[in-house]
Amino acid sequence: MQNTNIRSSHSLTGTDLRTLGLASIGGALEFYDFIIFVFFTAVIGKLFFAAGQPDWVRQAQTFGIFAVGYLARPLGGVVMAHFGDKYGRKRIFMLSVLMMAIPTLLIGCLPTYRSIGTAAPLLLLLLRVLQGAAIGGEAPGAWVFVAEHARRDRVGFAVGLLTSGLSLGILLGSLVATGMSIAFTPPQMLAGAWRIPFLAGGAFGFIAMWLRRWLEETPVFEEMKRRAGLSRQLPLRTVIQSHGKAIAVSLAGTWMVTATIVVVVLMTPTLLQKLFALAPLQTQIANLAATVALCIASVAAGAATDRFGIRRVTVLSLLLLIASTCALYMTAGKMPSLLLPLSILTGIGAGGAVATPIMLVRVFPDAVRFSGVSFSYNLGYAVFGGVTPLIVLSVAHISRVGPAYYVAAAALAGICAVLVAPMNYLTRSAKAETTR
Repeated sequence: MQNTNIRSSHSLTGTDLRTLGLASIGGALEFYDFIIFVFFTAVIGKLFFAAGQPDWVRQAQTFGIFAVGYLARPLGGVVMAHFGDKYGRKRIFMLSVLMMAIPTLLIGCLPTYRSIGTAAPLLLLLLRVLQGAAIGGEAPGAWVFVAEHARRDRVGFAVGLLTSGLSLGILLGSLVATGMSIAFTPPQMLAGAWRIPFLAGGAFGFIAMWLRRWLEETPVFEEMKRRAGLSRQLPLRTVIQSHGKAIAVSLAGTWMVTATIVVVVLMTPTLLQKLFALAPLQTQIANLAATVALCIASVAAGAATDRFGIRRVTVLSLLLLIASTCALYMTAGKMPSLLLPLSILTGIGAGGAVATPIMLVRVFPDAVRFSGVSFSYNLGYAVFGGVTPLIVLSVAHISRVGPAYYVAAAALAGICAVLVAPMNYLTRSAKAETTR
């Protein structure tokens, strides 16, 4: 569909900046709510499962509940995207953060196994499912929302800033977990201090929802309503029947994103400790530096795509990711002094992962964009996010550089996806101007 009244100005208005800022802050707070669980798995395992079980069994059960959140993503994302394509992006954008805030707050209030027995882990599982459904609609909805609000020459910057906000949520969770471990002793954590991050996360979610009240519906959706251009059949059916190539490249790009986040950001500190006997504090500091670099690089890479094109930026960024990740794992045991600078370079290269959401919003047409992005991204994340830890742990037993090779394979898949993707729709139908 062609949109009219294209804006040609290269400047960002106050409304544009407010929209990007509120969306990014809300995304950061919602991702904090989703990720904070993983930083407290040891405490949760002790409190929500029978004390007579071995520690490794309780840890496995806790990580299983954490993984359920990923498995719930496709269903929640598809359902919310359907209504987003039918009734508006803003409504679902607000619903997703509410669906995250409530279960996060309730997790902080849950009675433990000692109080209610097996009902405790079952309730925890239910709340984790609700969190997964919420996050399934958040990232795709946020990318679509800011892309449809942005000017044609600022789509990369808008998506990059939003993606940086999501990464900031992970960083915030890491900082809170580190601060809690310093402020409270292990007995104090078990006695109730562990609830603080979840209660705070629930409050963050309600704040994010309140902030999103000030957002406006996207001009693209409003234009479709005026022109009766909304999808008349099930949006997901249209996506599957008519956009097979877009789904394929989206899945490949999502594999690259999962490798970047799951391996480079979440798993690498533990892998470096186990494979190369590095000190936990040393790897944590390096990981924090890499995450900060990722937040900055996401914005820079996104903005660079607006000026130099998504294909050039993606190739250069992901080649840097491959080189720096391989160098990190190859030198970690021999030259640990290089850990920090190489981690920062890896974080910069990881910023190239922003190519995937930029590609996603450009390969699906207006009427089914939300459903296409949500279905492809969440399906890919459920599949690759679920198997990535198992594959990486397996290849690490074969070669200590194995995790880096896995990241390299996923990055090459991401490069290929961007090079062949049919990115026509958002470039042909630049954002329509609305009366402000």
